[in-house]
Amino acid sequence: MSQPNILFIMTDQQRFDTIQALGNQHIYTPNFDRLVQRGLAFTNSYSTCPVCVPARYTIRTGSEPPKTRIFSNARSKPVPGQPQAMEERCGPYLARTMSGLGYRTFGIGKFHTQPWDEELGYDVHLHSEELYGTPEQRNRDGFAGWIAREHPEFDFIEGLMGERTDMYYMPQMSPMPAEITVERWAADRAVSQIQSRDPRPFFGFVSFIGPHPPFAPPIPFNRMYDPDRMPNPVRGALEIDHQDEQIPFMNYAIWAEDINDAHARVLKARYYGEISYIDDCLGRILDSVEARPDADNTLICFFADHGDHLGDHHAWQKESFFEAACHIPFLLSFPQRLPANQRRDELVCLTDLFGIATHAAGQLDLRDGIDILGMLQGNGSPRETLIGYYGEPGTPLFKIMVRTREWKYIFMSNGGREQLFNLLEDPLESKNRIDQRPPALRSLREVALQACDVRGASDALAGNKLREFPFRERPLRRIYQFARSRGVTGYPKHPAEVLVHRQ
Repeated sequence: MSQPNILFIMTDQQRFDTIQALGNQHIYTPNFDRLVQRGLAFTNSYSTCPVCVPARYTIRTGSEPPKTRIFSNARSKPVPGQPQAMEERCGPYLARTMSGLGYRTFGIGKFHTQPWDEELGYDVHLHSEELYGTPEQRNRDGFAGWIAREHPEFDFIEGLMGERTDMYYMPQMSPMPAEITVERWAADRAVSQIQSRDPRPFFGFVSFIGPHPPFAPPIPFNRMYDPDRMPNPVRGALEIDHQDEQIPFMNYAIWAEDINDAHARVLKARYYGEISYIDDCLGRILDSVEARPDADNTLICFFADHGDHLGDHHAWQKESFFEAACHIPFLLSFPQRLPANQRRDELVCLTDLFGIATHAAGQLDLRDGIDILGMLQGNGSPRETLIGYYGEPGTPLFKIMVRTREWKYIFMSNGGREQLFNLLEDPLESKNRIDQRPPALRSLREVALQACDVRGASDALAGNKLREFPFRERPLRRIYQFARSRGVTGYPKHPAEVLVHRQ
């Protein structure tokens, strides 16, 4: 059997519950539904470090944070005994690995590497990052450079994907028409690569920036959804929702500490508009795959790096182990080898993608994941528990999640706080069962201890217990994300200052 084409497609900050075919009747997603019908939809799929940078390194290395040493959007130093270079610690990146297996490779979109232009091993590598730190980076960014060359009438725009800072969670409309936004740019370049006459099979990675905030869908997707038809956020008791101190800290950082239900419904309407726009772009990509003679021998995997609280649990953004933040869509289709339109409830995660690609290519390389294709063919076992890490071990920011089919256990070093949810009985995670001490608690704590007793995570231990610190709230601060590439770094001391350098 010939090597299949392999296409990975991902979004940024897309919750699990945003696909109509998987149960959300408030949203219109005909092409995501089409992908669901083409293959398998995993219903217990997770980002094991639910924030942009570590999730992406998990995907490209097939390794979890103790090995990548990326537990947040910052990078931690390797521990003694670990090589300094990422690929020495984890092995060659996914694109480089696939090239070695005979694939032509292309990567398009957001990669969020450190540094921003890190060489990842793609034959064709076209960036579209969210922010530009310097004029040189903006010029070299694939999308921003294309706008400057091909559509200079829009090059004056400071935030090509919308305004950030205090506008992070304000409903917006794209400053550009749908035909030339970053999502359409990525889809069009993916189509060009899929249509290549190169006889080699392709490994493609398409990474959309949306629906990451700001929520700024283009016309007409900005007015697809009536906010009055949107459901309100799902909130529990504040003492449970905000046990994780990261949540109120982040709410304040992005000006989201006082969002009421009416505002939240408007934001959800724009968020859904972003997803429906990406769905439209996805349709162009799927059409190009289906137009190939080897369409049935093309494996497509769709996933997100993490979700968005969207007001659930009195929270916005990500970086928690509530389902809204870490439960992600994970669709796998391969008509020549896998059944169509099936739901699977095994515990899977982003780490498993490395094994999916290499197994399909004929040379399985699992690293820290499990062999999903082998499992589906009856040659491998599903995992019993799934581990999530966030924050550097040995610091108050560290937290760990243990997920089984029934239970979720979360330990937070800041104050030694614990949460335990029975997701079969309490899918909204509103009842912390930790004080009831069910029989599952001891075994879940033990799994958490074992998961930290590895190189790269052992600083999370204090003897035979998880290390804890006296609880403290971090000083609140705002995040400022202006157009640094054009010298804009913050608000002026006096309003007139913004006019001084106006062209």
